Amino acid sequence: MNSKIKHIEYHLPDKTVDNETLVREFQEWTPDKIEKKTGIRERRVCTDNETALDLAMEACRKTFYTYDKNKIDFLLLCTQSPDYFLPASACILQDKLGLSTKTGAFDFNLGCSGFIYGLALAKGLISAGSAAAVLLVTSETYSKFINPLDKTNRTIFGDGAAATIIEKSNEEGILNFVFGTDGSGSENLIVRNGALRNKTNPFPQDVTDEQGNVRNENNLFMDGTAIFNFTIDAVPKLFNETLEKNKITIEQIDYIIFHQANKFILEYLRKILKIPEDKFYINLSYTGNTVSATIPIALRDCLDKQILTPGDKILILGFGVGYSWGGTIIRI
Repeated sequence: MNSKIKHIEYHLPDKTVDNETLVREFQEWTPDKIEKKTGIRERRVCTDNETALDLAMEACRKTFYTYDKNKIDFLLLCTQSPDYFLPASACILQDKLGLSTKTGAFDFNLGCSGFIYGLALAKGLISAGSAAAVLLVTSETYSKFINPLDKTNRTIFGDGAAATIIEKSNEEGILNFVFGTDGSGSENLIVRNGALRNKTNPFPQDVTDEQGNVRNENNLFMDGTAIFNFTIDAVPKLFNETLEKNKITIEQIDYIIFHQANKFILEYLRKILKIPEDKFYINLSYTGNTVSATIPIALRDCLDKQILTPGDKILILGFGVGYSWGGTIIRI
């Protein structure tokens, strides 16, 4: 059985942190310097009592304005910031959305590659005859992990959620996948404390790095140089392998959307891969890096702006924390 993306919606928190706000806290920077470095003008972040599950619910509710929720027979939720260790947030989401108790549901823990992996899971469920309509939700709140004095990570990451419907189709709307994993890079983007290996430290020791970022082992740590080096090594290979796996050339691709990491990395990749500017989308100016939600948010924006039209072939790549990466081609 074939499968196809039927609908996408997304939701961002109400609270906005713009570059002017950050500059008031980190006075050695300017708004223009932050935007030039990251491509981001503002990002949305959750309030203290707002969670990834709350964002997921709002994205799904937007979807149900135009889509019959009774058609859904499987729910996939990708998040690295669940409400609880157990039960799965997907089970709670099923109940709060009023989905049938015959709906399958589970969480999976992935970051920047999560949307790609979720599409593969949805396609597999449909191909196996286990589902006809899958609700894939990608929801993340990295702001919860970031130290208030970690200026680098605060400029990059935003919170957000996307809800994507994948249905059984007569057309092949989701093509072949390429995946990769290299856990040797796990220490380069990590929250070390808070789970069962290392419990949350009630009296953490703050450390200041050479860039002036303050964090402790309860916070998100990112080695920006290591992540950049991983990206420029893995993504060009992933790009070419995705084209080869689908027996297609870049000239036959209508549009290209990468995980929206930051503008500097995206422009670097575009140039070394010789991707024409008019085929390449960057849209993180008002959202920041929303991790697993960046690609569906970009797809929704492209549809709203009529950049994409029915029949277009779009190459999408996700890459980052894990290390984990994946790519595929979709038809709108």
